[in-house]
Amino acid sequence: MKLLHTSDWHLGKRLDDFSRMEEQQAVLLEICEVAEREQVDAVLVAGDLFDTFNPPTEAVDLFYKVLKRLTNNGRRPVIAIAGNHDSPDRIEAPDPLARECGIIFAGYPNSVIAPFDLESGVIVSQSSEGFLELQLPGAAILLRLLLTPYANEHRLKTCLGHENSEEELRAVLQRNWTALADQYCDEQGVNVLVSHLFMVAKGAELPEEPADEKPILHVGGAQAVYTENIPKQIQYTALGHLHRMHRVDPVPCPAYYSGSPLSYSFSEANQKKYVLLIDVEPGGAAEVKEVELTKGKKLLRKRAEGMEDALQWLSENQDCLVELTMVTETFLTALERRQLGAAHPGIVTIIPEVTNAAELADGHHKSIDLTRSMDELFADYFKHVKDQEPNDEITKLFAEILAEEED
Repeated sequence: MKLLHTSDWHLGKRLDDFSRMEEQQAVLLEICEVAEREQVDAVLVAGDLFDTFNPPTEAVDLFYKVLKRLTNNGRRPVIAIAGNHDSPDRIEAPDPLARECGIIFAGYPNSVIAPFDLESGVIVSQSSEGFLELQLPGAAILLRLLLTPYANEHRLKTCLGHENSEEELRAVLQRNWTALADQYCDEQGVNVLVSHLFMVAKGAELPEEPADEKPILHVGGAQAVYTENIPKQIQYTALGHLHRMHRVDPVPCPAYYSGSPLSYSFSEANQKKYVLLIDVEPGGAAEVKEVELTKGKKLLRKRAEGMEDALQWLSENQDCLVELTMVTETFLTALERRQLGAAHPGIVTIIPEVTNAAELADGHHKSIDLTRSMDELFADYFKHVKDQEPNDEITKLFAEILAEEED
């Protein structure tokens, strides 16, 4: 059985004033071409389908057109779960109609997919809360899926029927997953876990979440889940949330973040983007192949020493989106800003770095260094006002607020 794993499409997302819709259309069509070329049996989309709870109409239209094409006229099931950017109810709303096309949505950790049988040969033969068994056209092998869409810690425990606030989320998930795997997953089929959670190997360093991503690991969010919590019957774990393709752990089974198909913030500058092909047989180890995506603009950061350096580099790097840091002895004039804008259509932001900026009026403080991160600037401001460093809770709350969309 061959599966395609993708996630974090973030349809409708912009980069400041720049629409990414044309790039999203191109890269999603590229994913469709990969699915067709590789003749995959099913497609797994592990959350963050849209960028907001109420995406623009053009994003919704693109989403359903792409899913319809991925299904190959209903012969290739597409299973998509909600991420932390998605409205679970919106994701599940079109489910009765989507099922007729071979598209299956799960918005909540306890969502139940009603059994159905399509003329194409796609059959949901068994289902339960957070579980789905599929028969695929012309295949004797069954595909079993444990589905855990994103939810905050309270909702996860509520959905899974365990409201003991003292019990660790990872223990609740492990017990639930193990019960489903013990009941439904044997070596006669292919067994896969699909989730939008923050998962790490126990004891490993936590990977960074995307700079402009709504963080999962925050107050009221959800704690990290360990790969050791994955049931032994599972042969592959398809994860969503991190935008960088990342292998979490090879044991007890390959657990991967497929990453986003486009770079969505300058923290992802120069990243390569992928979809993952999983080749797996019942009872065997899954083989994972990384397929690089080529569509979409690169996000590049440039630190230019003066106007001449900037204009030269911009002329040589036209087909990209740019974060430009300008190192100059004086602040940029309006004329210089217009020159930069005329030299490149994709300058997203210009960060001034003035080497001899005058001291502020009190003679003790330098001008604000705008090259520093928002987190560092906030910490400086907090210390200035409160005469103390912000604690971890304040810092996490600031990160959460920073990630919220503007009205």
